[in-house]
Amino acid sequence: MNGISNSHELFGELIHSYSRAQAIKEGVLIDVSEMARQAGFSVPVAITATAWDDCVGWAKETAERKKGVCQDEQGRLWDVVYMASLYARMAGNEARTMIELCRVPVHGTSVMPARVRLAMVIGPGDNGEPVITIMMPDED
Repeated sequence: MNGISNSHELFGELIHSYSRAQAIKEGVLIDVSEMARQAGFSVPVAITATAWDDCVGWAKETAERKKGVCQDEQGRLWDVVYMASLYARMAGNEARTMIELCRVPVHGTSVMPARVRLAMVIGPGDNGEPVITIMMPDED
């Protein structure tokens, strides 16, 4: 195979790596493993900050702007992880699965639920263990 025996020979010295733990510490990922376990997940689960902001986050200002909508972050997070658990059971061994759910959009004044698609990816964690990340479809 062209005499290349490892990735170091092919790509050179590693300049920088970014761990999942660093992403969680910096808020790029939010660890939702505790609630995900309640929904049936047996591996760590995190959601990207972008997906959190779109599907989970529900600030006091949002509640005031959307009067009459009974929402909170814990309920919205449950909706995401529960729907993810249903899609995970259907996906089998797929590494990347699209999930759909309805949520009241955070932005604007609409109080009607709208469908949103998220991607759920299973891959190796910092130590090679299986982990799941829930993200917007255009994130990776």
